[in-house]
Amino acid sequence: MQGNILFLASFLVVIVAILMFDLLILGRKSHEVSLREAASWTGVWVFLAFLFALFLYFSGHFVYGIQSLEELNQLLARYYPYLAPDQQDLQEGLSLLRKNLAINFATGYLIEESLSIDNLFVMMTILGAFSVRKADYKRVLFWGILGAIVMRFLFIFVGAALIYRFEWLLYIFGAYLLYAGGKMFLERNRIMKKQPQDHPLVKFMSGKFSVYPRYVNGRFFIKKQGRLLITPLFIVLILIEFTDLIFALDSIPAIFGITRDPYIVFFSNVFAILGLRSMFFLLVRIVERFYLLKVGISLLLVFVGIKLIAHEWLDHIGYKPVYSLLIISGILGLSILLSVLFPKRASALN
Repeated sequence: MQGNILFLASFLVVIVAILMFDLLILGRKSHEVSLREAASWTGVWVFLAFLFALFLYFSGHFVYGIQSLEELNQLLARYYPYLAPDQQDLQEGLSLLRKNLAINFATGYLIEESLSIDNLFVMMTILGAFSVRKADYKRVLFWGILGAIVMRFLFIFVGAALIYRFEWLLYIFGAYLLYAGGKMFLERNRIMKKQPQDHPLVKFMSGKFSVYPRYVNGRFFIKKQGRLLITPLFIVLILIEFTDLIFALDSIPAIFGITRDPYIVFFSNVFAILGLRSMFFLLVRIVERFYLLKVGISLLLVFVGIKLIAHEWLDHIGYKPVYSLLIISGILGLSILLSVLFPKRASALN
């Protein structure tokens, strides 16, 4: 179908335009982001994701450019076998598809935002360990997010093609998520002791490239005596990109446990990543209040892992995507509520 390629291209153009507006207009001056600004922008990105979910609910078939019953049934057979891909009425089938697109997007978005929280913990450690100025956080995270979108695009569409050809990969993804969830639960209170300066990637770059020893006004490169040098800020950026690559190994299999549709997987990833920067500045100030979030996220990974391993049985009994949305929302909501009702003692936070 040519419709999905056209829609995807248009979607990417809009996303790049938003990012460029943010970089060139809103982010011209480096400054420390306040709690109010972070909360406002987090709300904006969540609202945009909500609007996109509404678009999918009412007009989601435009993503694929579906014009006929045959095209609809081909799409259902490939990505939504549990919807009985033998629809006889085009309008009824499109309505069913749109509803599932919106639910799967909302569920995937919630998963991606949740898993991003653990990624943000690591980003905080990296930026703090490298003594990056808070005024430069926004610039580093901007380029980190842009790189993350490119990597997710490649991961998702390659992964979808492999899953379509080798469905047994879902069982491997499921087993990995069970391991990742258990590991996160057991290590939830562990503090990162190894400094990022000792990371093999940082040592490699320092040995292979000319590195300027100091930060230079938020710049990634500097020219000295005719030589182009990289600054420590660029090494921080590469390290953040590398950590996102590692975390993608958890998040992408997790969302494929919700839907095998690569477009919905990609859309939910993009909206979650776009809100990652503002959420970072928000979490810096409130993260200690919700100390049980890591427990909730580990349970979320285990749930999705079980769902992947049992996907054939769940399809057979008529398991609906809305159940996943309710379960995941419940897990995260309960972990936040319990964190508020039973706050950690101040001595335990230090």
